[in-house]
Amino acid sequence: MELDVFIIQTLINVLIILGVFSALAGFTTYLERKVLAFMQRRLGPMYVGPYGLLQVLADGIKLFTKEDIVPTNSIQTVFKLAPVILPASAFIAFAGVPFLPDMEIFGVTFQPLIVDSNAGILFVLGMMAVGMFSPLLAGLSSGNKWSLLGGARTAIQLLSFEVITGLSVLAPLMLVGSLSLIDINNYQIENGWLIWQQPIAFFLFLIAGYAETNRTPFDLLEHEAEVVSGYATEYSGMRWGLFFIGEYVNMYIVAFLTVLIFFGGFGEGTFVDGLLYLAKVFFFIFLFLWTRAAWPHLRPDQLMWLTWKVLMPLAVVNIVITGLVVMF
Repeated sequence: MELDVFIIQTLINVLIILGVFSALAGFTTYLERKVLAFMQRRLGPMYVGPYGLLQVLADGIKLFTKEDIVPTNSIQTVFKLAPVILPASAFIAFAGVPFLPDMEIFGVTFQPLIVDSNAGILFVLGMMAVGMFSPLLAGLSSGNKWSLLGGARTAIQLLSFEVITGLSVLAPLMLVGSLSLIDINNYQIENGWLIWQQPIAFFLFLIAGYAETNRTPFDLLEHEAEVVSGYATEYSGMRWGLFFIGEYVNMYIVAFLTVLIFFGGFGEGTFVDGLLYLAKVFFFIFLFLWTRAAWPHLRPDQLMWLTWKVLMPLAVVNIVITGLVVMF
């Protein structure tokens, strides 16, 4: 019976992640256009449905029905495979993220988490890192110089910020003594939010999260003003859409991780805690959108300077200080 319950719970979790968060990724594009419009004193989508709410459906129909073009000069197998990697890695990474507290349904405890591992954060960050190969292969396989430049920027940006991500979470993990996201959540119930103990680690993790999700001001992979649309220049239809499904799902993963690691997670798991958990997550999603409206783009040389001359030393110093505190 326990095996049956486990299989049913796993299937439900898989359907929620694939269904709900795919829909949320699409709806977030609508929210982003509305937030940007509000901050720039315009209306945004208004014509399709009330207040433009059906714009997401219209965009989906357009992507599914648009002609799928594969350039003659591209490496066709790699070109076709590349868009699948990013959303696939994002959804697999979500398997390690508890997106709600445990809840009891008809006397059975339901855990909204597929991979309950004592190394959960490593699993999530590792799978997100695999997504880097998607824009890299897309750029290299396209027969287009702008795509090639976008693919090259993938390597310098995402590889650099993978280092910052790993170093930023190392200090909080030293305090908690575990790589499990559940243990990190439980640690904060007794010891308070880790943001108060690790403010530098929080800012480093958040900045790295923006870079890894290719969001402004670190959207160098597809900077329209410089490289047309970067790695995605020669893509059309749903292949193009897959890149951005992966990007928006990764945004939700970064938001969940930020709340779980630094802002108390879902606390003790009560109904109110669950609502606060989701509210904190959506605040960070809003922050992603707000930043896009407010910040200018960085140049590649500015990004590398920031990574290796500012963020990297800060992360190392923070680890050393945290290690000394833990020892003494």
